[in-house]
Amino acid sequence: MEYSTTVTHAALVARLRAAKRPFLTTHFKPDGDAMGSVLALARALRSLGTVVDAVLAGPVDRAIRGLALEGEIRFVDHGVAIPSADCDLAVVLDTGAWSQLEHCRDWLKEHPALVVGIDHHARGDAVAPMRIVDRGCASCTQVLVAVIDEMGVPFGPSARTARNTIAEAIFVGLATDTGWFRFSAADDRVFQLAARLLTCGVDKDGLYRMIEQGDAPGRPLLTGRALNSLTYACGGRVAIMRLMRADFVETGTRVDDLAGLVNEPMGVREVEMSVLLVESDPQLVKASFRSKPAANSGGAFIDVNHLAAHFDGGGHVHAAGARIAASMDDAVRLVLEACAVYLEDTPVAG
Repeated sequence: MEYSTTVTHAALVARLRAAKRPFLTTHFKPDGDAMGSVLALARALRSLGTVVDAVLAGPVDRAIRGLALEGEIRFVDHGVAIPSADCDLAVVLDTGAWSQLEHCRDWLKEHPALVVGIDHHARGDAVAPMRIVDRGCASCTQVLVAVIDEMGVPFGPSARTARNTIAEAIFVGLATDTGWFRFSAADDRVFQLAARLLTCGVDKDGLYRMIEQGDAPGRPLLTGRALNSLTYACGGRVAIMRLMRADFVETGTRVDDLAGLVNEPMGVREVEMSVLLVESDPQLVKASFRSKPAANSGGAFIDVNHLAAHFDGGGHVHAAGARIAASMDDAVRLVLEACAVYLEDTPVAG
């Protein structure tokens, strides 16, 4: 099945406007783009008078959790998060993968006619028959811009608050998914959109401090544990770190304190890809993959989305994730084997 757009913006917006009790959600363990996408669309629909049930499932980083006003988001840390009985539309944002929707997968499969999707990833399943997929966008919030513009909803301050705007939510997704505009996905369209959002009053410095400089006291200790486990493989091109459940207990941290940690080894000149493996239970390891962009236009780089797909995961070419049903030692071995095979055909960047 080709994972691509199946509907016009006008048709999707007509469906959104007709909904009386829409359910909005995203992938389990949402990041800044997932959070921003749900918040932006929820705020747009609520400005039209729609009653919205916006749900985030799984651990949510403390910093981005603070972006939501009281009552804006229903947080479900564990278990299922299904729509209410009177739900007449389900909107899945920033993913099209069944493996990332465990919290509501059964309900979505039972009600396919009620599901629409908005995404920017290259791979996905038949989660939403009616969907807009724009893989040329750096974030899902960037995809949402055309949708919200079609709705005729302004991005700026509302009567409710001058801070928590649609523009702010879109900016959070755009900034975090581009590494605060450092990644190769930050093209001219991204900077043009960022400029538009800043004219709407987005406080970029305040958001950076909230999201990137709001770690829990135990985060540096957790980072130390991860770096202490660091090993290099594939001629130094790959850096692998591992964290066990005991590391979280002993540092007083949680899995929602991990944001950005996988990037720590990327400052090493020879490293082209970093992998963080986190023990979820004795036979389940969560893997985060990151890679550097090409050193020059048209040059070689490691497509970590391809590697994550080897473990039924996915994401972007430079940032992806997967879950590996194995012990930590076996997960390390499996990742190293996959990297070795992949890198045989991938030139050294330079």
